[in-house]
Amino acid sequence: MGKIVQIQLGEYRPVYFYELNDIECGRGDCVVLEVDRGSEFGKIISDTGLECKLKEDKVSGKVLRKATEGDIKQIENNRMKAKEALNICLRKINERKLDMRIVKAEYTFDSSKIIFSFISEGRVDFRNLVKDLARIFRVRIELRQIGVRDKAKIVGGYGVCGRELCCSSYLNAFHPLSIRMAKEQGLPLNPSRISGACGRIKCCMAYEFAVYKEHFRTLPRLGEKINTPEGRGRVVDINILKRLVSVDVGEGRIIKTVVPKDSQN
Repeated sequence: MGKIVQIQLGEYRPVYFYELNDIECGRGDCVVLEVDRGSEFGKIISDTGLECKLKEDKVSGKVLRKATEGDIKQIENNRMKAKEALNICLRKINERKLDMRIVKAEYTFDSSKIIFSFISEGRVDFRNLVKDLARIFRVRIELRQIGVRDKAKIVGGYGVCGRELCCSSYLNAFHPLSIRMAKEQGLPLNPSRISGACGRIKCCMAYEFAVYKEHFRTLPRLGEKINTPEGRGRVVDINILKRLVSVDVGEGRIIKTVVPKDSQN
């Protein structure tokens, strides 16, 4: 096996590894791929000089060619057809009174399948809907239930930082997130402050978590009693990155002291 690249399949689907061989292309190029049941398109999101160090079962297929002008026109045509398919699917959902919201419709490159991504609070029996859609479009139909974070990645938008959402701009996959990450970074546990556009904990909580965790390991905890130049007191506030702790030494006096990096608590 030769060189491999990471490619985002279709427009909004997952990232996989594909065999590149000797095809001339680069990061950001649109390519046509060989997959299990036909051909697909995708965008290269990695460098193209990576030597394969993966097992064969980790590689999802191979790149057939860099997308030609004709391929690009076909992709655009599929996008137009997908808009019509989305409207028809919405109408059928309303007719059957299903508790689901369609987010995106997408044709595969060879138009042999339509993928409808939807969100729902629970399980949905959409078997009859699939039959309706297959009868109308006469291609394979896939209804894929996604989460609110996936929806944000597809729809896009801007975060409170003023930048494009991380998930829709560059993240290949979602990080595992927990409220503990915000807690250990000393952030206020206010849902409106730590939640992203999707309503879940912001992806950026994971970026510096390891650094905060390492610093926090050698700092005293809130409520812990420590010695200071002005006597023993109780820790009431911590600035993790500056290693600055506020200590109540009694009689209404709050002093601030820096904890040395080699301090063991």
